[in-house]
Amino acid sequence: MRGISDNVHGVILAISSSIFIGASFIIKKKGLKKAGATGGTRAGSGGHSYLLEPMWWAGMLTMIVGEGANFAAYAYAPAILVTPLGALSIIVSAVLAHFILKERLHMFGIVGCVLCLVGSISIVLHAPLERKIESVMDVWHLASEAGFIIYTCVVVVAVLVLIFRFVPKYGQRYMVIYIGICSLTGSLTVMGVKAVGIALKLTFEGKNQFKYYQTWLFTVFVIIFCLLQLNYLNKALDTFNTAVVSPVYYVMFTTLTILASMIMFKDWDHQTATQIITELCGFVTILSGTFLLHKTKDLGNSQSTNAILLPKNKEIESKATNENSKEIIEV
Repeated sequence: MRGISDNVHGVILAISSSIFIGASFIIKKKGLKKAGATGGTRAGSGGHSYLLEPMWWAGMLTMIVGEGANFAAYAYAPAILVTPLGALSIIVSAVLAHFILKERLHMFGIVGCVLCLVGSISIVLHAPLERKIESVMDVWHLASEAGFIIYTCVVVVAVLVLIFRFVPKYGQRYMVIYIGICSLTGSLTVMGVKAVGIALKLTFEGKNQFKYYQTWLFTVFVIIFCLLQLNYLNKALDTFNTAVVSPVYYVMFTTLTILASMIMFKDWDHQTATQIITELCGFVTILSGTFLLHKTKDLGNSQSTNAILLPKNKEIESKATNENSKEIIEV
């Protein structure tokens, strides 16, 4: 029963995280608009006037709370359950943008939101139970097994090759290079975050885990990989269209994180084939919804604009036709 209770706690924290993170984008955008309206240099032009805007800081605080909830979720539930639920933040952001920022959500966007929701429910209902872990040493033993060591070595080698061989030559041309670095390092970061989260949870329960050097090793590992991940994600966002970067990054990051969790924690060992297939279908459904939502996110605004413009164009054409016919009759 403890495993089910932990999964419930993890789901609640993951959903709360998505709500806070999704709302933070809207609050920060309102802050950026208010800062731009005051006459300062806009953020898109390199300005930092938004740092004086309380609304932007409110959005930043909301995001920090959301990330904290996400961090805690990994301490209770398996990554295969927590990571895909991050797609719910996209739904929250899209819905709030529709009502607050008046960025109209097109019918295809609504379908995308529904797909994300259906996929998330499918994963939640069939997710594996969290492995029983009594100390950080249990996590260390899992991380020391041959399978995860091989995965870690492959990831580190791939990241180094991408950074030193491909980034200088092709980084500005191919988005997958930057995203690949972020996703590969991200999959290991989540495993480290899970270890630190478990250490904190057990410590709060009265079992001090910071007496083990492994806990500090996991902490340093998480900090280094987070900085590396953030660096190349910023490069990707600065170089390529955000509407393309976001879904590609989500797909690669989530897929690799689930793979890493499956290798390290063996999440699917005690599940039936039906449960595994259902979870995979739920994951594919979420990916489809995310792709559809991002692909059509500006469609509502463009169509509403066209709906406004088309009648005017028809009026102009009809007026021009009438004037021409009058001129012909006069002649």
